[in-house]
Amino acid sequence: MNEPEITFTSNLELLRWIGWAQQQAGMDWIRERGLSHQQSFALGFLVQNPGSIQRDIAEMTRTTPASVSSLLQGLEARGLIERRTEGGNERSKRVYATEAGVELIAGFDTAMHGAEETILAP
Repeated sequence: MNEPEITFTSNLELLRWIGWAQQQAGMDWIRERGLSHQQSFALGFLVQNPGSIQRDIAEMTRTTPASVSSLLQGLEARGLIERRTEGGNERSKRVYATEAGVELIAGFDTAMHGAEETILAP
């Protein structure tokens, strides 16, 4: 069965389609791993910025500290992140991706490059 040929009437229409297709590929990849969009974003951030504090994550995700706390609880329950008290201050905890978290999110860039090649091939 042949797929219908898609034609675009403008470069803007083509760019919108490419953006949509990339977003769908990313969401499919995230969903296959049982993560929400925010969880995957936060986990990726923690892989790149180990030892961040919750306020950093709240700023990055543009959410409230309470929302971040709930988000991190879900990741922590799955063993994907850990919170550590440093410097003897119980109120100041740093957040780190665990090895399992790093492994789970590791293939995202590769998957997105593959999706990009597929999307741009025609």
